[in-house]
Amino acid sequence: MNSQEALTRLKEGNKRFVSGTPNISLQNQEAREPLTKGQSPYAIILSCADSRVAPELAFDAGLGELFVLRVAGNVANTSTIASIEYAVANLGTKLIISMGHESCGAVGAAVAGGDNGPNLNKLVSYIQPSVDKLGKDAPLADIIKENANHSITTLMNQSEIIKNAVKNEGLELVSGYYSLATGEVEFGF
Repeated sequence: MNSQEALTRLKEGNKRFVSGTPNISLQNQEAREPLTKGQSPYAIILSCADSRVAPELAFDAGLGELFVLRVAGNVANTSTIASIEYAVANLGTKLIISMGHESCGAVGAAVAGGDNGPNLNKLVSYIQPSVDKLGKDAPLADIIKENANHSITTLMNQSEIIKNAVKNEGLELVSGYYSLATGEVEFGF
């Protein structure tokens, strides 16, 4: 599946999710059995760890269809980059989505500033460039979207595997924004 076909499939799945008509047959015994032989996800989703944001549900995807990485603020850090590189290099996935979401607490922490302890401070440092670019007074949704774009830039700048796959293998990176209120995902801003 190429990147555009994968993006279309995500959009169609999101429409089913928003309308309340999911395809529940994607998560049954018949779906599990073939996955014992391997995986071939059609999309990689870098998403927030927020419990209200579940990419498999938001895109009405079944087992084995999405390669999902969840970390607060959907940041591209060493671990998420390495995991994404694995999926690109070994599974042949052609689409990466960096998906922020409405009311992201990690982005809110970056905007608020202050000392949150060494671990959260490190996480917030990945988000800070987006806050600096737009300013603390910018609407939170705009900073969240900028952060999704910033993660894409980071993936491209810090991974030769990803950069080469974009150049030579049809890999595409797209930003997304999930609405908690509606469940709808906006793509490419």
